[in-house]
Amino acid sequence: MADIIQLLPDAIANQIAAGEVVQRPASAVKELMENAVDAGSTQIKLILKDAGKSLVQVIDNGCGMSPTDARMSFERHATSKIRAAEDLFAIRTMGFRGEALASIAAVAQVEMKTRLYAEEVGTRLVVEDSAVKVQEPCQTAPGTSIAIRNLFYTIPARRNFLKSDTVELRHILDEFQRIAIANPDIQFVAHHNNTELFHLPPGNLRQRLISVFGVQVNKRLVPLGEETDIAKIRGFIGKPEFAKKTRGEQMFFVNGRFIRSSYLNHAVMAAYEDLLPKDSYPLYVVFIDIDPSMIDVNVHPTKQEIKFDDERLVYNYLRVAVRHALGKYGVMPSLDFEQENTFNLPPIAFSGGERFAQDRVTPKGTAWSGSGPDREAQARQQENLANWNSLYASLDTREAPEQEDAASVTLSSSWDGEQTLEPLSDSLQKVQKAPLQVHGAYILSQIKSGFILIDQQAAHERILFEKYEAVLKQGSGVTQRQLFPKTLHLGPQDSLMLKAILEEVNVLGFDIQEFGQHTFVIHGVPAEMAGQQDELRLVEQVLEQYKSGLALQLDLARNLARSMARSAAIRRGQHLSEAEMQNLTDRLFACENPYTSPFGRKCFVMYDLEDLEKQFSK
Repeated sequence: MADIIQLLPDAIANQIAAGEVVQRPASAVKELMENAVDAGSTQIKLILKDAGKSLVQVIDNGCGMSPTDARMSFERHATSKIRAAEDLFAIRTMGFRGEALASIAAVAQVEMKTRLYAEEVGTRLVVEDSAVKVQEPCQTAPGTSIAIRNLFYTIPARRNFLKSDTVELRHILDEFQRIAIANPDIQFVAHHNNTELFHLPPGNLRQRLISVFGVQVNKRLVPLGEETDIAKIRGFIGKPEFAKKTRGEQMFFVNGRFIRSSYLNHAVMAAYEDLLPKDSYPLYVVFIDIDPSMIDVNVHPTKQEIKFDDERLVYNYLRVAVRHALGKYGVMPSLDFEQENTFNLPPIAFSGGERFAQDRVTPKGTAWSGSGPDREAQARQQENLANWNSLYASLDTREAPEQEDAASVTLSSSWDGEQTLEPLSDSLQKVQKAPLQVHGAYILSQIKSGFILIDQQAAHERILFEKYEAVLKQGSGVTQRQLFPKTLHLGPQDSLMLKAILEEVNVLGFDIQEFGQHTFVIHGVPAEMAGQQDELRLVEQVLEQYKSGLALQLDLARNLARSMARSAAIRRGQHLSEAEMQNLTDRLFACENPYTSPFGRKCFVMYDLEDLEKQFSK
């Protein structure tokens, strides 16, 4: 039988390797920028065209390469970072595998210009389909410039799988931001289609975060710093009240390398326990400096997964460090033991003994107790007791008195306080058909066959979603002009996104105008949302919801309508009047699809009278 196993040509082997190393333009950007960092650069410039599909160029002022090194850099497994197997366990550079340039040259047209500082003339190479087409001397600045054109031109199928320019650019900027944050002492500049997106001067970590995420992030940062025997943990975490609905601003760096770790993320989230609303994610940029011999970075070609010798120990150190930072800077709730009347609440008499009334917090954040303490005492008690309420949520509180200001629904009997109780049959002759609110979250409404429970938030989201979809089609949003316009400062990436959807956002009723680089002025908001919340926070929420919908690959109008609906809908715990409940119910069942919210949650559940009767049968 003839031999059938043969060695693949280098060109085919490089294309196979490129499938893991270069998945999209963002992968090429990451590899080139990491090489520039390893070269000791103090200035790195990124130039893009058509979201990297036509051109990705990285220019640095690093050490440069000799003609021989320039040629060798395009060979597989050619690297200056390691010499022996032992070096894999002492890696402090970004790259070390020697695959990136060879893989890129297999699927794109690459031109390199490089020059050593001690030389007067540099070297120019042109590589296509893994073959060197040109190598010649050239005049160029010290450092290296690499231009990648027509990515995946040798693999049309891979190019067809690329997403829109907006999506691909977002992935590129994600990689750019991670490398820029990891190296705040280096100047970074990014251009796309002849427009400057980033200009990040060298500075400290806080300054770099402000430059990347926008000036509004400064007041949201809490410094993080702990040093142990095996690791040094530093960086910044976000205050809980500024948590967002997306995970975009969450980063781990181990020895300056960005990594992904659900295990370490769990440690941070555990430290925020009971401080965050459901499905909210805090900002954090955490650096872990550790002995390279205690980690393994050679797990995946992207080098974004690593293994620790003692992962559990790092987990505990990180959780404690975050918890300590939150407490040190006054973010954690604390008990005020010096306040004498903190737990001095009046007893409520009931059959079988007495129990103590527990403060409850209304949706507006105002604490009320049975004795009605003054406002100053309420403010002192609110922070201390709000976090204890959840511990006693299971206690029977039916005997607690209702406060009129809480706007909750109460049922009253026909007893006037002077007469004896009426016969039971007389007091229940009239059927109560008005809707009732349950726990500030559900609306109970009677129907002929039984009753229905409506999720007020899901129902309102459905109503608003269909409304905003119609507004986008008709272009007829109503705007409430603001007496004093507000200025919104965004990070470069959010600024690009808002510019892309600004026309549609204004159709919905906003009046937002661009005002300089990454700055916008809000002149008006949709009429139905006026006065509900801060305009700046409202726009930020819409953007966050829009970003979370991009992963679902929805069209712009549908994604924006979902985002607006989630941002403007009433929340759980918001008390409604009888008229508001009835109006919400009527509008829900006038919708084209009243069954589910735009996020897939049920809007209502029906209960049949026969099924209810079975619950009371023997």
